[in-house]
Amino acid sequence: MTSTAAVRPYRPGDAPALDDICIRTAHNGQDARPVYADPDILPVIFAAPYVHLDPGLAFVLDDGHGRAVGYILGTADTPRFAKEFRTEWLPRVADRHPAPDGPPGTPDEVMAGLLHNPERMIVPELAAYPAHLHIDLLPEWQGRGHGRALMRTFLRALRERGVPAVHLVMATANTPARAFYDRMGFHEIEAGISGDVTCLGRTTDEPGRP
Repeated sequence: MTSTAAVRPYRPGDAPALDDICIRTAHNGQDARPVYADPDILPVIFAAPYVHLDPGLAFVLDDGHGRAVGYILGTADTPRFAKEFRTEWLPRVADRHPAPDGPPGTPDEVMAGLLHNPERMIVPELAAYPAHLHIDLLPEWQGRGHGRALMRTFLRALRERGVPAVHLVMATANTPARAFYDRMGFHEIEAGISGDVTCLGRTTDEPGRP
């Protein structure tokens, strides 16, 4: 199964698979379906806007039969992306996922609050790392080197665009993901967002040379 798997550019037909991967890995790396009343809100925030707004930086792991079983998505310019999220993406999905009234009281309302506040992505402490990314693999495809292959592809695409550094924001509780990012040369950045999340960054040099 692994011998024919390969990283390739995203294709529009991959969208349903990416939504599924996002949902099945969104809760600290685990399946989010038991946690959310409407887990479809998760790819609306963390997957679909990237392939809509920055498709040239979307890559998938193909299982060798045309099915996406992992992805890496992102943007080269986070402030620009946040602006386009507000002006181009949010109007497409806001009616389906309205903003919460008052402080969020459920996991779904927390996500709706994130959806309606794309400016949260613009963090002064991360300005030196203008790109950001999301990477997810279905559990059965993890631990086989595919995450490294996806990351190398994404970093190379950023270098070709002249982007010097990239960041990500991860759930602090997702310790397996943190171990992967450490191996990929990421380091922690103090950004003061929340104890529930950790900010990591690195240059866009080849992995192994942080």
